[in-house]
Amino acid sequence: MTEDDPAGDTFGVGIHVTEAEFQFVVHVPSDIDSGWTDPEAFQGHLERAVWERLDRETTLRAVSGAADVGETVTLGRVTLRPDGTVVDATLEVPGGGDADES
Repeated sequence: MTEDDPAGDTFGVGIHVTEAEFQFVVHVPSDIDSGWTDPEAFQGHLERAVWERLDRETTLRAVSGAADVGETVTLGRVTLRPDGTVVDATLEVPGGGDADES
């Protein structure tokens, strides 16, 4: 992909369960757009995209009930452009409701 590609990049997102916390995780494709140059902005764009579509408290409660320590629960996929524009999102609360937005 190039920076001019309107399609964006698709990232898998999930929650990893540790003994002390939940960790927001991102699966990054190997052929990522070269426009992603700021890791903090990248993480922030993805987290905003997820929590704007899923209720955080409901989702984390569902993850707690669905996963043991050491497991990662997949929430879905988000397609973003490097400027933070969400092209597509397919997300689901584990064992429950979902949120699909384009």
